[in-house]
Amino acid sequence: MTPVGTALRALVALDQAVYAAVAAAPSPAPALDSGLRRLSVAANRSRISFTVAGLLALAPGRPRRAALLGVLALGTASVTANQLTKTLVRRPRPDRVAAEVPATRHIPMPGSASFPSGHTAAAFAFATAVGSQLPLAAVPLTALAGCVGYSRVHTGVHYPGDVLAGALLGAGCAGVVLAAVRRVGSALTA
Repeated sequence: MTPVGTALRALVALDQAVYAAVAAAPSPAPALDSGLRRLSVAANRSRISFTVAGLLALAPGRPRRAALLGVLALGTASVTANQLTKTLVRRPRPDRVAAEVPATRHIPMPGSASFPSGHTAAAFAFATAVGSQLPLAAVPLTALAGCVGYSRVHTGVHYPGDVLAGALLGAGCAGVVLAAVRRVGSALTA
């Protein structure tokens, strides 16, 4: 086996071991399972981010610009994760029954591929873009994005590696959008 193949096999084994550890960890409170299930479902179709963007857009100036950039980044990350990367990688979803993820954590299992987490990519893209314009919003939005990502593992629909890849992809897409907007803005003012 090649060194790259060996490294990939080790990463997959680590990913599966962390997934199994999360599945086996007892919840400190039933409310945690319920809250993470609700958060994971609320993040479907980026409803949380779109709600925040709508509220930000009500205020003129930087908040409105932050909302627009956040939505552009979110859209870019969503297309990149869900239409491009999932189609190319085609990683199967985890078998949460075999991993013994408690049924109290279950949400409907998506029919799409597992890698990367589109929910996480969109949430981190939005948090990164908005945070670049509104630094005080960066920490809470990034924490929320992290909670969305963890909720996807906790409910058994993603491996931790899917979430990590989604977070990196989302932040990267936000960086691309921000750079493109700066370049267009510079060209228009030149």
